[in-house]
Amino acid sequence: MRLNNLDLNLLVALDHLIATKSISQTAERMNLSQSAMSNALGRLRQYFDDPLLVRVGQKMELTVRAEILRPEIADVLTRIEAALAKKPDFNPKQASREFRLLVSDYSLHTIIPPVLELTAPFGDHIRFHFLRQTDRPNVYLERGEADLLLAPRIVCSPEHPSIKLFDDDYCCVAWRRGKYGREPLTRKAFAAAGHVRYLASPTGGALDSVLLDQLGITRRTEISTFAFSSVPHLVVGTDRIAVVHRRTAQLWARHLSISVLELPFPMERFEQQMQWHHYRSRDPGIIWIRDIFKQAAAKMQKK
Repeated sequence: MRLNNLDLNLLVALDHLIATKSISQTAERMNLSQSAMSNALGRLRQYFDDPLLVRVGQKMELTVRAEILRPEIADVLTRIEAALAKKPDFNPKQASREFRLLVSDYSLHTIIPPVLELTAPFGDHIRFHFLRQTDRPNVYLERGEADLLLAPRIVCSPEHPSIKLFDDDYCCVAWRRGKYGREPLTRKAFAAAGHVRYLASPTGGALDSVLLDQLGITRRTEISTFAFSSVPHLVVGTDRIAVVHRRTAQLWARHLSISVLELPFPMERFEQQMQWHHYRSRDPGIIWIRDIFKQAAAKMQKK
């Protein structure tokens, strides 16, 4: 297909080039040779009358024109993909589809297991690719690289539809035989204790850090970890405590020697949302998997 003498396949190449800033990586993604990709870049440069990618030191960087094109190209390709994905219906017993989901470790521990249980009867017709959340997960939706985002409400973009799946609150966990594992937790003890803290990314903490900052409450952090599921293991055998989601604390308490303690101050509950690109609102497959998640959330609430 051509538009103003531009082969639309070149837009796919440009989208990948913008994402990777690398001719070799884009060639690998598109199963092309580097010479073919270099040729495609040359044609794009000629069409847009701009170099698009320029070498700066040892790296390739985007030109101003490429930065301006970035969201527009992603938007066009997402629209095309959504239009092509539309079918009269979606039969999970016959259709073969992989759903790409942006999820946190928290979601993997809570709602994903019941989702997998509900989709198990469909065998390999239904597959999942779980993507690690980033500081800007909405970008993956915008670029069409993810079908759904599972995240707290404050993380979701106002540009796309979303619904509440369930809510949760926070509590503390402590080693059952440790200093804080046998008595109710006081505010003084919370301030005095060493804390294990989960960092959602190298540059920032998780939602609990945001909420505690809003309350003006500080923690004496002794251990920071990038792995959400490691938090209870880093508490066991010590006198440290950790602020965690209640649902995961209750799951961990079944298998580890930890006590689940109430926070000594009120802390805002959070809503776990499901979000999708508005161009995919009528995609039968997306409609089906959204319903599966709503069933899984209802199943969680009954436990």
